[in-house]
Amino acid sequence: MSTARPAPPPPKAPPKASAQTAIVNVGPISVNRGRRLTAQRIELYGPGGIGKSELVENMKKVGIEPLVLDTDNETNHLNIDRVDVSNWQSLRAAVQDKELIGPYGAVVIDNMSKAQQLAQEYAVANIPHEKGHTVQRFEDYGFGKGYSHVYELMLLLLGDLDSAVRAGKHVVLIAHDCVTQVPNPAGEDYQRYEPRLNDQKNGNVRSRVKEWCDHMLYVGYDVFAKDGKGQGAGTRTIYTTELPSWLAKSRYLSEPIPYEKGSPELWKQLFSKGE
Repeated sequence: MSTARPAPPPPKAPPKASAQTAIVNVGPISVNRGRRLTAQRIELYGPGGIGKSELVENMKKVGIEPLVLDTDNETNHLNIDRVDVSNWQSLRAAVQDKELIGPYGAVVIDNMSKAQQLAQEYAVANIPHEKGHTVQRFEDYGFGKGYSHVYELMLLLLGDLDSAVRAGKHVVLIAHDCVTQVPNPAGEDYQRYEPRLNDQKNGNVRSRVKEWCDHMLYVGYDVFAKDGKGQGAGTRTIYTTELPSWLAKSRYLSEPIPYEKGSPELWKQLFSKGE
């Protein structure tokens, strides 16, 4: 008399993958060595009329043709190619237009302080209040809440500019300056020059642009104080590193650059490194 064999137990389910055990096939991983000569992200800021736009015109002397997206009619005196930008939509559309920017070596926004204002105007016209109703003024969002909308819009613009950089275009952002109070945990607070962009806690465009760019350069007049009065001869300098008097940074420039009228020295130093 034969007896039936018991059915084999069901196969065990494979263990669930966890963040520690999951393996993702990403293909071969390669190691790259050495400096990459890629397009660069540059911010220039300083007082109005010091010659920031003229610096852009001088790019042509090192073989880089700039396309200027003029947000405030500040380049009419320059011999450059420009697109007049009157609203937020046209600014982003110009940056995204591959055929438009294709022939140029650099995309320039002149200026970012005005571009931020265009973003604010767009927010009021298109982004409703958190309760669903439209707003008539920026202040109608409530205390500080509108700045988060502007911050998100400016992030979209930086994303557009990243696409231009990946396409091999240098990006230059021009901004006006302002004097701001700097909290100093090590001692007394102090003042310094910074780009005139929002620095609110819930929408700090100024800090985000600094993080984003490869070079944040301050263009200033050479002045010194004597007997409580400012002294100077109208000469200018481009500052590449941060000091208590101004906000600045550079991936590889470390010395101030004298700014003489018509000189392309800044661009020679920026675009010859690593060659």
